[in-house]
Amino acid sequence: MITVQLYDTTLRDGAQKEGISLSVEDKLKICQKLDELGIDFIEGGQPGSNPKDTEFFARTQNLRLTHSTLVAFGSTRRAGCRVEEDLNLQALLEAKTKVVTIVGKAWDKQVTRVLETTLEENLSMITDSISYLRAKGLRVFFDAEHFFDGYKDDTKYALQVVTTAAKAGAEYVILCDTNGGTLPQQIAEAVKAVQKASPVPLGIHTHNDAELAVANSLAAVEAGVIQIQGTMNGYGERCGNANLCSIIPNLKLKMGIDCVTDEQLNKLSDVSRYVSELANMPHYNRLPYVGDDSFTHKGGIHVSGLMKWKDSYQHINPSLVGNRPHVVVSELAGKGSIIFKAKERGLPVPKGKEIEEVLKQIKLLEKQGFQYDVAEASLDLLIRRAQPDYRPPFELVDFMVVVEKRRRPPTRGNQEETLSEATIKVKVDNRIVHTAAEGDGPVNALDQALRKALLQFYPDLTVVELIDYKVRILEETAGTASQIRVLIESSDGKENWRTVGSSTNIIEASWLAVADSIEYWLTKQAGKEKD
Repeated sequence: MITVQLYDTTLRDGAQKEGISLSVEDKLKICQKLDELGIDFIEGGQPGSNPKDTEFFARTQNLRLTHSTLVAFGSTRRAGCRVEEDLNLQALLEAKTKVVTIVGKAWDKQVTRVLETTLEENLSMITDSISYLRAKGLRVFFDAEHFFDGYKDDTKYALQVVTTAAKAGAEYVILCDTNGGTLPQQIAEAVKAVQKASPVPLGIHTHNDAELAVANSLAAVEAGVIQIQGTMNGYGERCGNANLCSIIPNLKLKMGIDCVTDEQLNKLSDVSRYVSELANMPHYNRLPYVGDDSFTHKGGIHVSGLMKWKDSYQHINPSLVGNRPHVVVSELAGKGSIIFKAKERGLPVPKGKEIEEVLKQIKLLEKQGFQYDVAEASLDLLIRRAQPDYRPPFELVDFMVVVEKRRRPPTRGNQEETLSEATIKVKVDNRIVHTAAEGDGPVNALDQALRKALLQFYPDLTVVELIDYKVRILEETAGTASQIRVLIESSDGKENWRTVGSSTNIIEASWLAVADSIEYWLTKQAGKEKD
């Protein structure tokens, strides 16, 4: 049976992604999650390179990991420097990890042009560094940086770097596609050549500059490597590193390699989101396996097939990786989509003419600029409104919005301010309420006026607030007569929901989205009271 070790470098290589700055506390928390996921080696950072990493390794002395082994990262000694005097190597010793990974150049051009030393001295740097660390009782992994570029330019020297590291005592030699431009077949060819020359096991470390990092990692496994280095969510410099969130399920579910247990695999989506949260990065919806869109179905034929056979349009069962299928409704929807969505969201399932009416409304309204796959609260209302016994909690009679430019009093200078005021009439239980309110802008004034009118009937409405407002022009060539789509996100502190409105008039589009937001919440509350 093939065994593959998982080596995570999110805390070091992944943190080089633009916009990521992990605190020591963040790194410790991520370590615990990676341990729960079944990662074999966690590269915590480069001690001595910055105060944060030095503190991290000091605090890991009290960190209790049940599966993972913590690794400190560094480089070979500097050219012309004795190992005992090299501060980088001394910092590795002070980190007090059982395993260290050191990086050395495997591309002749990198040695002569970047390190500005000789090819012979580079080999001595590798030998001295690994031998010194091994003599101190440490397990040593060697990252052969730029190996595949070196292999293309000077195969003999690249292989010499690998064999030198192996002879010096490296436990694993990791072949690095540092610039991320190698193709899978080239990876496999080089790995097989190295296996003939190297007596130690091999690993693979790939970057995603040609969007091949995952493919290259898997190709290396098929060629014989037994350690894969990567990061959560593919974080890393430039285009990122090999994404362990794709590699892990591919190894286990596609290649039959039990790199993690079934229970650990089930945590994958949660860990992916947890890391993105601590990294303060939006969780990319289109990530394979773990993204929100990984198992999202929009086309009517797809949804219909999914309802009959769950594997009809999914390559795996989403629950295996802790994810779930998701159906969105649009103008591409069929009857199956409406039924699926109604059941999923706990709504009355429309039948016969009711479904036809919902589909007709969706297709008509999406043609007018509405978009329901991103505004499920508005979709809920469409389905509810198709029910013959549905009664909305309020009905609009009319509204008017005034935007006026006012000059402030002379004592406050000659500045001007814009006043927005909305007047509204709504009908609740055969009673018409006529009220007005001012706001920071026309949409805010409308929102305030509607709330003012409804609060006497629904006092709990005070918990609802508008938290996001997006406007998109759909037909830019039409200028100021363009169709406008407004997407609003609201919250009651417990749940967030989105509603949509569309019109050639931005105020009307905004009103439709605001009114849907309030109606959705009131309808849902009424349903809870009945339960």
